Amino acid sequence: MEKKDLKSQINTKKLPEHIAIIMDGNGRWAKEHGKPRVFGHRNGVTAVRETTEAAAELGVSYLTLYAFSTENWSRPKMEVSALMRLLVDTLVKELDTLNKNNIRLKAIGDLSKLPDRTRKALLDGIENTKDNERMTLVLALNYSGKWDLAQAAQKLGEEVAAGRLAPEDIDQEALAGQLSTKDMPDPELLIRTSGEARISNFLLWQLAYAELYFTPVFWPEFRKAHLYEAIIDYQNRERRFGKISEQLVS
Repeated sequence: MEKKDLKSQINTKKLPEHIAIIMDGNGRWAKEHGKPRVFGHRNGVTAVRETTEAAAELGVSYLTLYAFSTENWSRPKMEVSALMRLLVDTLVKELDTLNKNNIRLKAIGDLSKLPDRTRKALLDGIENTKDNERMTLVLALNYSGKWDLAQAAQKLGEEVAAGRLAPEDIDQEALAGQLSTKDMPDPELLIRTSGEARISNFLLWQLAYAELYFTPVFWPEFRKAHLYEAIIDYQNRERRFGKISEQLVS
């Protein structure tokens, strides 16, 4: 089906406000093409650009991309170094595009562990796009869901130790208020590419009620039409949040 036909099927009044994506399959795609893994990462930039543009055009408010997990540090040093250089280059090259499209850049994760040059490029991008309002593009860098929960618990513990918070006042709202995503809604839709069907330590708390969509398409091949297909699938599902169908129409 043509891309424009898919887009016309989307009900823009029922869009997920926040879409999260696990961008998977760069390495396997490169292997299929007889190329090193870095080749896949470089080609994945086109998918990032297309997906970001498509989400903004539709009216999605938040798009979070799982760019680098805490576990990714265990990959070969050459690959990690190449990824960090690619991130810097991409941030510099895409800054004008982000501003032109009125897209704000944010990041979640333990950014203190990133190489200085990478962190500087990231923070510069965040600062230079902070006033944009059309959509927020969130990069999850050196991120893990377990890290997010642990750092939130640590902050709550510090509040209790300082006498500013009573233990009995720690509830779901208090914990959510200390997560790295505290200023944004939880994702309603999670997309994972490459055919893998797991969430890989990504937004563990925030994905509690998200719809999960798995596609066999490798990330370097992911285009606007694939995002449209995921959103159409999402809109055909019934989100009950513990209720039964009859309660939703009553």
